[in-house]
Amino acid sequence: MARYFDVHPDNPQPRTISQVADSIRSGALIAYPTDSCFALGCQLGSRDGIDRIRSIRQLDDRHHFTLVCQNFAQLGQFVQVDNDVFRAVKASTPGSYTFILPATREVPRKLLHPKKKTVGVRIPDHTVVQALLAELGEPLLSSTLLLPDEKEPLTQGWEIKERLDHVVDAVVDSGDCGTEPTTVIDFSSGEAEIVRRGAGDTSRFE
Repeated sequence: MARYFDVHPDNPQPRTISQVADSIRSGALIAYPTDSCFALGCQLGSRDGIDRIRSIRQLDDRHHFTLVCQNFAQLGQFVQVDNDVFRAVKASTPGSYTFILPATREVPRKLLHPKKKTVGVRIPDHTVVQALLAELGEPLLSSTLLLPDEKEPLTQGWEIKERLDHVVDAVVDSGDCGTEPTTVIDFSSGEAEIVRRGAGDTSRFE
């Protein structure tokens, strides 16, 4: 049965955030709110977490996982970003965008696209997630909580607890989650390619 963490949206309780972070470090798979929509998250190097996300969402090995980062200093440890791409990414973050970029050696091989050796990264504009990332001290491995054969992601913490009670270990609910997945921009070629139109405005990339 999944633990349920009720977190204040503007002033996340430090004790609760610490408990969530400890559970992640212990191998937990969590469902948590973001500025776009709910996501599944686990510790960066958790093979079990990766496999469970793939199982829940029925994903193949070509799916791009996302490293949810606290800031640009952290993001820069895991992806290669040249000056032009850096400016474009910086202009759109924090926010509801995921950027696909060439990965550095810091990224576990299991997370990489098998051919492109790329990974998704994002910096969310969400108080609770930022508090959790600060407590963790590392990115959160993440994927949109979009279930197979469903067109829209789940948006209510209580519904997620009800439906995924036996497949996730914890649900974090702050009552202020978006309803659209992130906009995904692929910069792996050096040019912007819009992969998915979502919550983030795409006009600057067209």
